[in-house]
Amino acid sequence: MSIMEPDLHKLKISDPFLGQYQQLARDVVIPYQWDALNDRITEAEPSHAIANFRIAAGQQSGEFYGMVFQDSDVAKWLEAVAWSLCQKPDATLEKTADEVIELVAAAQCDDGYLNTYFTVKAPEERWTNLAECHELYCAGHMIEAGVAYFQGTGKRRLLEVVCKLADHIDSVFGPGEQQLHGYPGHPEIELALMRLFDVTQEPRYLALVKYFVEQRGTQPHFYDIEYEKRGQTSYWNTYGPAWMVQDKAYSQAHQPLAEQQTAIGHAVRFVYLMAGVAHLARLSQDEGKRQDCLRLWNNMAQRQLYITGGIGSQSSGEAFSSDYDLPNDTVYAESCASIGLMMFARRMLEMEANSQYADVMERALYNTVLGGMALDGKHFFYVNPLEVHPKSLKFNHIYDHVKPVRQRWFGCACCPPNIARVLTSIGHYIYTVREDALFINLYIGNSMAFPVGDKELQVRISGNYPWQEQVNIEITSPAAIDHTLALRLPDWCDNPLLTLNGEAVTGEVRQGYLYLTRRWQEGDRLQLTLPMPVRRVYGNPQVRQQAGKVAIQRGPLVYCLEEADNGAGLHNLTLPADSEFKLVEGKGIFAHKMLIQTQGYARHAANTEQQPLWQYDRAPVTQQAQTLTFIPWFSWANRGEGEMRIWVDEA
Repeated sequence: MSIMEPDLHKLKISDPFLGQYQQLARDVVIPYQWDALNDRITEAEPSHAIANFRIAAGQQSGEFYGMVFQDSDVAKWLEAVAWSLCQKPDATLEKTADEVIELVAAAQCDDGYLNTYFTVKAPEERWTNLAECHELYCAGHMIEAGVAYFQGTGKRRLLEVVCKLADHIDSVFGPGEQQLHGYPGHPEIELALMRLFDVTQEPRYLALVKYFVEQRGTQPHFYDIEYEKRGQTSYWNTYGPAWMVQDKAYSQAHQPLAEQQTAIGHAVRFVYLMAGVAHLARLSQDEGKRQDCLRLWNNMAQRQLYITGGIGSQSSGEAFSSDYDLPNDTVYAESCASIGLMMFARRMLEMEANSQYADVMERALYNTVLGGMALDGKHFFYVNPLEVHPKSLKFNHIYDHVKPVRQRWFGCACCPPNIARVLTSIGHYIYTVREDALFINLYIGNSMAFPVGDKELQVRISGNYPWQEQVNIEITSPAAIDHTLALRLPDWCDNPLLTLNGEAVTGEVRQGYLYLTRRWQEGDRLQLTLPMPVRRVYGNPQVRQQAGKVAIQRGPLVYCLEEADNGAGLHNLTLPADSEFKLVEGKGIFAHKMLIQTQGYARHAANTEQQPLWQYDRAPVTQQAQTLTFIPWFSWANRGEGEMRIWVDEA
């Protein structure tokens, strides 16, 4: 069954909640990040990314500065711009982007190679360190930008640049005797080439993805071969010489993909790889790769996924650890990992209409992805903890990766432009467009037009999701159309109700979607009610970090306690098992958002600093009644530094 990607020119976001985020991305985030890429943000890590391209193009003198993958920040910014231009034309922004594209083109080598680090700093080392040096990763992001800019503006200039780059890569890699038999240490090229194939229909690109995926993890191991070939030198020595070469699971290269049983290694690499594999499996109708996707998705989603939609439970390697190991305070849960998770979920939905993928996609979006950016659009989280005790962070190096407040920018700045590009392209996630049905995955307010045969189905979604329970879906097409709508029934909702033109209606439910097939006419109105009681969530008994604790969720939103509302010592707060919850409309930064209050208890002991560290008789402790206020977790740390926790003791 063919999948049609929604044309974002025909989508207008009107959502009162996420619409603000999209406007923030357009009005604040993209200009702010342009300033960051040009080193104009005081008190922020310098980027030098645009300067690197100017140096590579011979337009200015200087030395390369930044990470070996610094180019990717420019690519992701261009992609965010492309999708933003679909929503709102901006001649000045487009002109700036066109100038950046000409700069990128000028930095490209005659043979198609494009990477400012190697062009400026180490031209003789091109393609000698795939395990560590991100050449194919940077190429992938630029390819994604080229596809997006073509789809967003109709301009082919960057598309031609990246096709030339892809053709160069295709000449370098493959099974031929004179070719390199390798694959990237950081996957990204796979999903990017699949996007390029969608636009160009060039079969060599699909074949190259297949080669990269199937070559991965085979013996003799390519990372070992190239390591010996370059004289046993290594680029990264964070955990000892050549650790990235030796720890092949870190790059999901320890075994052929068909033999891998668990989500493992660097979390972003894993989901980027699997997004590409799922796309390849669908287009090539490869049942083996489909089963690989299902097996690895299930391990990740059922045993290694945080309630917030975060993945990657350890800072060492920004990686997965083991089944059911989900620490709250030392978690990594990189913002990019949840964005990659959304990409993987989207491609799984395209392969199989099963709402479990959209449930995870929604969980990641409304919690970790939104939480990765401050409400001002100018501060960002790289790491997304579920529990923070700021006093400990300063002295305990196990928390070196955790920040109690969002940062202006990062030396490794992959997350901020990634958040911008997913917010501006959110229409790709709202719908899955199949020939036989339109699937509504996310209930984000918007209007959209879809081709159905020689007609056009026009749909408008409205409401105040995720704060209010009712979602309105209206058909605005002037001509009657026979088609199927498939509405996702979220996993957090027990009793969804649906009316059509005011009359209760039922349809067939398959794999979490409710199917309605009829002749749709202008003015047809569906009202989907998704009851949103405050729900207690309990962890699997094998998750030791959640034993005896409870989390609070309403709709797709996970809630947390923050010191600003509840005082310090959040670990001394207890939520009674029978306490009732009250919804409270927020004020200030929480305006138009729902907070949750309930009665709990705070444990207090007198003169604790005079008491011994431990004692044989229980110290006199008093329990005082206290109102507990829970805020949406994505919005924590917008009021300064303070404690925060999601999982609370239940008694």
